[in-house]
Order: sequence, then C-alpha cells, then structure tokens
Amino acid sequence: MLPLLKTRVPGPRSRKLARQLRRHECRNTTFVSAAWPIFWERARGCNVWDADGNRYLDLTAAFGVASVGHSNPRVTAALRRQAGRLVHAMGDVHPNELKVKLAQELSSLTFGRWLDQSKIQPRKRSGQNPKSKILFANSGSEAVEAALKTAMLATGKPGVIAFVGAYHGLTYGALDATAWNYFRAPFHPQLPGFAVHVAPTESAVRAAFEESERGIGAVIVEPILGRGGVIVPPPGFLPMLRRVCDEHGAMLIADEVYTGFCRTGRWFAVEHWGVVPDLLCVGKAMSNGFPIAACIGRAGVMDAWPESAGEALHTSTHLGNPIGCAMALAAIGEMKRLKLDECARRLQDRLPGRGLGFMKGVELADAAACQCVVQRLLRRGILALGGGERGNVLTLTPPLTISEKELDFAAEEIAELTK
Repeated sequence: MLPLLKTRVPGPRSRKLARQLRRHECRNTTFVSAAWPIFWERARGCNVWDADGNRYLDLTAAFGVASVGHSNPRVTAALRRQAGRLVHAMGDVHPNELKVKLAQELSSLTFGRWLDQSKIQPRKRSGQNPKSKILFANSGSEAVEAALKTAMLATGKPGVIAFVGAYHGLTYGALDATAWNYFRAPFHPQLPGFAVHVAPTESAVRAAFEESERGIGAVIVEPILGRGGVIVPPPGFLPMLRRVCDEHGAMLIADEVYTGFCRTGRWFAVEHWGVVPDLLCVGKAMSNGFPIAACIGRAGVMDAWPESAGEALHTSTHLGNPIGCAMALAAIGEMKRLKLDECARRLQDRLPGRGLGFMKGVELADAAACQCVVQRLLRRGILALGGGERGNVLTLTPPLTISEKELDFAAEEIAELTK
C-alpha cells in the first residue's frame, strides 16, 4: 500500500516517546530532533504504521532484515508455533532439532551448491563428504568474529586484510576490520590491530601480503559495499581476491550479512562473479526479524576448530535459539516459494541508483543533501536511510516483496526530491 498520513511527521505521540527515550537511553544511540524519529507500532508487508497511525512505505526493510515482508504470515506462524513449544534451548549443550535442520539448509544453499560447480573439493572424513559446517551467532558482528577466529585457527596467521570503506560491525574484533575512522577513532587504543585496511586493488592486496610481519591469514570483503555506499566492485575484483588468497594459503571471508538471501538478485552476492569463499558470514534477512546469524565455512576449514570436549572455545547463551531457527527456516522457505532472487533481478531497474537487485544507492552532493532528502521522504510517508562513509548516499533496500506500483511511486518521489 502507498503512504497514508494522518498527522504531521513526526506526530505528537512519536515526539512524546522520543522525549521519554532521550531521558532514559544512552544519548549516543537514537538521534532525536524535531524532525526525527517516528516510533514504529506495527508493520506488514512493505508498510509500517507509527504510534500516531501514519502509514509509511518502507524502502529500508528495517536495515535489510524484512526481505520477505514485515510480519510475513508464514514466518509469524512459525514463530507462534515454536514459542508455544520451546522458546530457548541449551545451544551448545542440549540443542533443539531445528538447529540441525537450519544447519543443513544453510549448507545446502551455499557450499552444497557451490562446490558441485567448483574445482575446490571438500575434505573427506570418516567415509562422509560434508561440504560445509556452521557456527551460529546472534548478530552479524558475531558471525564476522567467528569467521576471523576460524581463519586464525585454519592458517595460524593472525593478520587480516580488509578494505577502505568496509563495514563489518562494531564489536571489537569486527571493529578492527571495519575501516571507518568515525567508529574506530574513539576506541583505537583498545583495538587489537590485527587488520590492515587497503585500497581495493590487486597491487595493494599483494603489497599487504608481502609487507605483513605477522602473516596474513584472511582477506575479508563485502562483495558489494553496503553501508559504505552500495558500491559494486569491478568484474575481476573478487576473482582476483580468490586467486591471491589461494596463492598465499589465506582464507577468503565473504561478509554477506547485508547482501545475502536474495538481496542483490542472487541468493548470495558472490554468485554474481562465480567466486566460492572459504567462509561466509550471514545474518539480517536470514530470519526476517529474529537476531540470528551464522558463519558458514568449507568443512575442511571449519575442522580447524578442535573437537569439543565439553567446553566450546566460541559460543554464546542463545546460540541456535529455536525460535530464531524456526523463523529462519520459514523465511528461507518463503524466499524459495516466492522466487525472490528472480524478483529482485527482474525489477531492479525500477529502483534508481547504482547497485544490484534491491540494493541501490543514489549518490548526492554531501551528507546534508542526503539527510534533507531522507527527512523530506519521511514527511511524504517514505522510509529511507543515508549511507556511505561521507553520509551522502541515499540507500534503498526495500522488502523483496515490494510491488511494482509501490516501486514506481517511490521512484517518482525520489526523482522529484533528488533532481
């Protein structure tokens, strides 16, 4: 549905709630001004209703999470069924069956498909031939840190190459790989310093390998720069990284927390270039709303972790939560049923800007211009976000279920405000 506004934006109830939140929440968390934010009350499909009853068209999918639509009926039904049976299990001690099913599904979607078409062969073990294994997590940052730890165990080399403009999360390990000075500077004295940030060129990557005193065990990359401004790399970039990693015995980590699960018109963005990483980080859209993520790796790489003797080296209380697993299985089922990878490819040109699928960025003059457009769109009932390290990119990541009518309406509004 198209927007329907009943009050000025933000409305009186949103303004009141913002004042209350400002008194009780860390002042660095939620930006509050006379024009921001609205408070969400409910959402369905591509629409969000705020506390004042205004209906918005969502071009964010809530940071790319609600790919199969807000409150998707089948995902919601899975949540309700599971909540009535088992809300929490002991993930690394006494797990739930859904953890097994989700691990199998993730393996099938990734390395199970890729290695059948790749020259990289999984290592045989005990008469079986598993192609990948999973480390579950609660957030994208945790999935990234699981991948970084895996690479260290697999190679014995602590160094990591990351790229200028990269965003991999804000927990300390992920922050060390994140290249934005804005996030790094306040905490620089505490950062471990295992990551080196380089320009996205072959010469820079090779120089980093050659100059590292500690040894480079991994290269971590967003196949398409997400928060960094929706930047698609040149055609040969990811294949080059695969080749250089192979030459140096390093792990290639694909951070697909943002780009994964049909967002770019493929199940995973690396598929646009036919590149098979050693480790894949996923999250956001995986469950359509529950905080669950995963590091998926080739079995031979993941077997660098020692066999558990009763105490896991890397774990968390909510690992493999049954509600998260149930929702993820339902969300993936919806992606398959609705063929959302094909949908994002077919309709991608209806959204303005650069990018692939339903991940687009419209570059504006500066951060002020971008923020002005974001706020004017909000007052017209459209939710969008700014992005890019300079804050000058209007970022568009709608639910993959958005209709052509909604796309055309949004495109017209954006064109009017950005001309």
